[in-house]
Amino acid sequence: MKLDVNTLFLVTIYVEALLGLLLLFAWAQNTQIRAVAWWGCAHLMRSASIALFGMYGSVSDFVSIDLANAVLFLSFGVTWTGARVFDHRAPQPVYVLTGPVMWFFVSHFPTVVDNLNLRVLLSCGIITTYTWFTAYEFWGGRSEPLVSRWPAIFLLFAHGSLFLLRTPLAATMPFVPAGPVVESVWLIVMTFEALLFTISIAFILLAMAKERAEYRLRTAANVDSLTGIANRRAFLQDGGELAKRHAVNPCPAAVLLIDLDHFKSINDLFGHAVGDRVLQIFARTAQENIKPPDLFGRLGGEEFAVVFYDVGQERAAARAELIRTSFAEAADQVDGYPVAATLSIGMVFCRSTVLDLPDLLIQADEALYDAKERGRNRVEVASRDLIQKRRDSLAERMAAVAAARSAA
Repeated sequence: MKLDVNTLFLVTIYVEALLGLLLLFAWAQNTQIRAVAWWGCAHLMRSASIALFGMYGSVSDFVSIDLANAVLFLSFGVTWTGARVFDHRAPQPVYVLTGPVMWFFVSHFPTVVDNLNLRVLLSCGIITTYTWFTAYEFWGGRSEPLVSRWPAIFLLFAHGSLFLLRTPLAATMPFVPAGPVVESVWLIVMTFEALLFTISIAFILLAMAKERAEYRLRTAANVDSLTGIANRRAFLQDGGELAKRHAVNPCPAAVLLIDLDHFKSINDLFGHAVGDRVLQIFARTAQENIKPPDLFGRLGGEEFAVVFYDVGQERAAARAELIRTSFAEAADQVDGYPVAATLSIGMVFCRSTVLDLPDLLIQADEALYDAKERGRNRVEVASRDLIQKRRDSLAERMAAVAAARSAA
């Protein structure tokens, strides 16, 4: 089959329309990702613009050239807007309309209207600008770990760069008459490239939306929504993975159990909003002293846990003390209130080749209980004597409760 511009135009019209409908259908299934709707509309607009281009010779030049180009530029502006919306930035309608408006005015200047190369350069420059803006928007949101973001950036940058080649190619490659649409070698090559690009970018954008949805589900399952750190489930799961590594290559480790002092009183005196801010301040200050492969998580309420891995006893004790003092300084004043929040820390060192996190947390809890009995706002290290003392005391209390129930 002969590969000509007319055939490519027809194929591109159908492909753009189908991709637009596919994206809109995907958006209808998950309306929370609004960017997909913008991208779907952009593809439909490109399909319409290409259809108008294909009417060249049978309708006025205003429709087949001016209006067709304006709709095309608008579609790339809408794609850029979708990228902004995807990364939670506000649309910029003025800049979206700048390209089409510029085309209508500049393309009719006396020095431009009869100069094909200038008109091609203007149109390609507008498309390249919008395409590179889209790539830049995705680049700006790269802190979100989406693998599909990177091929999207590459394709958009490469496609924008290729558009700038249209003017020199138009000057070097000869035109060949072929039916109602004027055909040339460069136009065939660029039209085919645009078709491949539009198919590729549509599926990559759809993959980004799917990956975003899956990432949010994983985050909701493993991350505490208030503090942004690992929740109990994720902390224990990561602790299990760390225990496997420890079994292969044992390293010194310390487990901390942290409790905010008098947290209920803070909520009662200053309100739950201030209490939430105190939790967020603690999470932020603690994270400044907790780096991988260390673990940090919220077990529930005002209780947090930390695992310092591959850290000696003295260094772990110093870091625990730094967390305590840093938080006391940061939470002295919270949103203008004299909260003066503090915390107590119970810590235990792992001296075994087995990192039994549940058992170590129990031991750290016993040290935490001792820290509270000694006046709070302190770090206490679990010792064998302390652990045995706490367990004997617990056994005595349980025996007393059992005796009281028997007497009743």
